[in-house]
Amino acid sequence: MRIVSGPASQLLATRVASLLRCGVDLTEYKEFPDGEVYCRVMGDIRNDDVVIIQSTFRASDFIYLLELIDACDEARSITAVVPYFGYARQDKRFKPGEPITARALARCIKADRVFTVNVHDRSVLGHFPCPAIDLNAAPELGNYIDGMELKDTTILAPDDGALSLVKSAAEPRGLHYDYLEKTRISGEEVRIAPKSLDIRGRDVVLMDDIISTGGTIAEAIKLLKAQGVRDVYVACVHPVFAHNAYLKLYDAGVKEVIATDTLERPMSKVTVAPVIADAVKRLS
Repeated sequence: MRIVSGPASQLLATRVASLLRCGVDLTEYKEFPDGEVYCRVMGDIRNDDVVIIQSTFRASDFIYLLELIDACDEARSITAVVPYFGYARQDKRFKPGEPITARALARCIKADRVFTVNVHDRSVLGHFPCPAIDLNAAPELGNYIDGMELKDTTILAPDDGALSLVKSAAEPRGLHYDYLEKTRISGEEVRIAPKSLDIRGRDVVLMDDIISTGGTIAEAIKLLKAQGVRDVYVACVHPVFAHNAYLKLYDAGVKEVIATDTLERPMSKVTVAPVIADAVKRLS
């Protein structure tokens, strides 16, 4: 088995290779003056089982992924691991004439199989022209949170849509969990509080799959602190953190931000390498 890393996932690829005890092929990347990108796999991957690891945060990352798949066309098999599948939120057509971009891009990935990690909408998996499996990194975040030795640790989802993510992080470690529910008190006043739990005096971890602009999470931090929580932490699988999202969270009073390395950021303190390595091992 050989690991081929795209430019967006080099550190993660080396971590996966270390767990699998296999090598990472050197790959050359460059961009031409007109914006076209180029890559070359330096090793001889003919007749090998190849695992390509590349998140698609930018449009160029997606082009690199397609180039790498084509470069490995003489491999025995190709597994494409896309830890962060960009455009997954563009999974519906809201106005006439719009593309379903997640579908359009998924259809282009012609590998023997695909792994994603906590893809934003699992319906995307049905658009790949090969078997596609979504891996869950939330238990890895739960392990890290449990090791922080917080007071009465409670993991909260920002809404009921993220409750299954939070549950899978909290339940294996016996941690409290809940989701935030909006209640309209008057025409101008809205209360946001946990559905079931009293969180006063507790350390709370707000968890979601993706943090992009950070506006919703920042507002939740302020409201939770006003309700008497001890400290508020934020955790996510995919740390997109567009524009000034990081500053928004700290301005709102977050104690610490924790994320995985599906996107390699300063707050990527938890690796998804064990999750990917375990999935790849099951192929052999």
